[in-house]
Amino acid sequence: PGIPRAAGTARRRPSGPARAFAPRSSRPLIDLHTHTTASDGRCSPDELAARAAAAGVTVLGLTDHDTVAGCAAAAVACERLGVAFVPGIEITAVAGERDVHVLGYFFDLHSAALLAFLGEQRARRVARVREMFERLDAHGIHLDVESVLKPGLEDSTRSVGRPWIARALVAGGFVRDVSEAFDRWLSPGRPAFVPREGATPEEVFARVHEAGGIVSLAHPILVRHDQWIAPFAEAGLDAIEAYHSDHDDAATARYLQVAADLGLLVTGGSDYHADDEHGGGGPGSVALPRPHWDRLLARAGR
Repeated sequence: PGIPRAAGTARRRPSGPARAFAPRSSRPLIDLHTHTTASDGRCSPDELAARAAAAGVTVLGLTDHDTVAGCAAAAVACERLGVAFVPGIEITAVAGERDVHVLGYFFDLHSAALLAFLGEQRARRVARVREMFERLDAHGIHLDVESVLKPGLEDSTRSVGRPWIARALVAGGFVRDVSEAFDRWLSPGRPAFVPREGATPEEVFARVHEAGGIVSLAHPILVRHDQWIAPFAEAGLDAIEAYHSDHDDAATARYLQVAADLGLLVTGGSDYHADDEHGGGGPGSVALPRPHWDRLLARAGR
């Protein structure tokens, strides 16, 4: 069924052969949610592709936060390893002072408008991280912010975030692990937390649609506002990430039903970061069933 689009968001189809996304196995293992060092993952694009191939993943989606900087290298590595590669992104929107993560797929990686928007998103991230360091400093925790931010400042296509601060707190001996860093300092209500400023989900939907893509609501159980999903669908949301490492069987079943009720597509993946803070499963530990993948391809015109 057709999903209403945000006003003025005409859909363009990216160019490219359908076979680029075709799994090379009759029993594919499809993981559409992973991260690299281009944002807050611990694997380089090459290493991610190698780990995915070793785990039997046949279709790999890379969805770094607010950047597509890792996609080119990951595509080359996947081609070498016989893994179908899907360039994607996870864009952070803000609604009701909550982060709403929006996954995008099948968009034009070279869209000037989308790349400019992502540059604005990353600039906000740098400003937010600097303010968090200032708050830590006011509490007697003195860290070298320029050293921590250096990779992102030297390469503006890399996306900084709170995990970078958390790892610096661990390295400095101020906390035992990243989980403690978030619990004591970096989560909402904690001393160093700074609310995010950013685009609304509706604006993100429109930006990705303008670049020819499909948008999915990432890990809806973490948003904790299921009542928002129907209005999001009316505003242009195409899919829900029903399969995710934070979803148990009951949550997956619930979001599959929500998708069916609203006529939305379904996405899924491991959200692999190569760290314990995002779950211990590897690439492919959560996978999207083939029928849902085929429907995504059909919607994308692939």
